[in-house]
Amino acid sequence: MAVSAHDPSHPLVLVVDDDEQIGDLLRRYLGGQGLRVELFGDAASLRRRIEREPADLVLLDLGLPDDDGLNVIRDLRRRNIPVIIVSGRGESVERVVGLELGADDYVTKPFDLRELLARIRSVLRRASSERVESERPSASAPFEFEGFRLEPEARRLTCDDGREVALTTGEFDLLYALVQRPNLVLSRDQLMNTVHGRDAGPYDRAIDVQIGRLRRKIEIDPANPRLIKSVRGAGYLFAASVARRN
Repeated sequence: MAVSAHDPSHPLVLVVDDDEQIGDLLRRYLGGQGLRVELFGDAASLRRRIEREPADLVLLDLGLPDDDGLNVIRDLRRRNIPVIIVSGRGESVERVVGLELGADDYVTKPFDLRELLARIRSVLRRASSERVESERPSASAPFEFEGFRLEPEARRLTCDDGREVALTTGEFDLLYALVQRPNLVLSRDQLMNTVHGRDAGPYDRAIDVQIGRLRRKIEIDPANPRLIKSVRGAGYLFAASVARRN
């Protein structure tokens, strides 16, 4: 059964081809395979459509009546919209130029529908994976919590008003270890390994001392800490809500 063109849970594929017979064939077949499909006969109508809503994929014929398909590829890549060329122009030069301009794949007419579907799904999976990767915070992305901003690359802690909180190397490393694992209990051995590269000895209170110093710098009431909580017999827990933004 064909998917509704208005159902956002299914990938949106725009077919750009002035051959109505091919367009109808692709709409029926791909629509029956869980894809939303819309047809366009020229470059101008495609451009108007993607101004309203970005597509998940464009199937593009190079031989359009109003523009060279290679120009359309440039526009699509600027918008980070994946594109598969589906064209009767099967010359190797056209194929190479299209791929060099950023097309994700090239299928020559006449094509096998099942092969085309497999290529579409492959491109959609790759685009989805790249999108997730790009949205993942980078290693240098700052941590934000309770009015503070911790910047790993600059090794700096600042308040909302821009004022910098002076931290020793050990205090910064300790706070960095805590903000990376909010709401998890970390033992003294784990923290000692992270900050000093060794386990804590039976009478080693170095981490406790650094925790006390850190509390005096970031807690409103160091005697009754809200951010760095002690967990009896287990270690410490960073209780703040932590966000990361690239």
